[in-house]
Amino acid sequence: MTFLILSDIHGSAECLETALASFEKECDAIILLGDYLNHGPRNPLPQGWDTKRTAELLNARKEKLICVRGNCDSEVDEMMLTFPCLNAYSTIALPAPNGIRRLFLHHGHLYDRAKLSSWLPKGTIVLSGHTHVTVMEEEDGLFYFNPGSISLPKCCDGKTCGILEVEGNSVKVSLYNIEGNLIREREF
Repeated sequence: MTFLILSDIHGSAECLETALASFEKECDAIILLGDYLNHGPRNPLPQGWDTKRTAELLNARKEKLICVRGNCDSEVDEMMLTFPCLNAYSTIALPAPNGIRRLFLHHGHLYDRAKLSSWLPKGTIVLSGHTHVTVMEEEDGLFYFNPGSISLPKCCDGKTCGILEVEGNSVKVSLYNIEGNLIREREF
């Protein structure tokens, strides 16, 4: 199974269309890590900002979406979206050599690493956004992946997203720019 991982869209229909054109055909599901429509008071308007078009693009794919709420998402946003998107976190179970491996999905503004380390079993893959900074690192037996932002990056990797591929007991996480160019990957 292959997941496209998007975070911090912030209403940029243009960037969302680019990411979807680059990756959607090869992915079985799309994980959204929050901040769908609102650009937020600390951010400038992103390139291609169009909340109605962004909502249309996401709504057309609701059957493929797994979502969590970002700090810029609210009940008003969910009025435009035709799928539930206000859960603080979600989990997915993946096959692993000794049972299951968990994916823990959250936006990144509510739970810090100390809390997650006390909650989650070793081997969990933690997916988060919020910072607009890409992360791919292991700490205290947890693997952290932040795909950055597809519209308002705050790191040198630029506008980015992720791909998570599950084949048998193997998991590969890859970071790409939204045009489809691989930046780095990790398999475990």
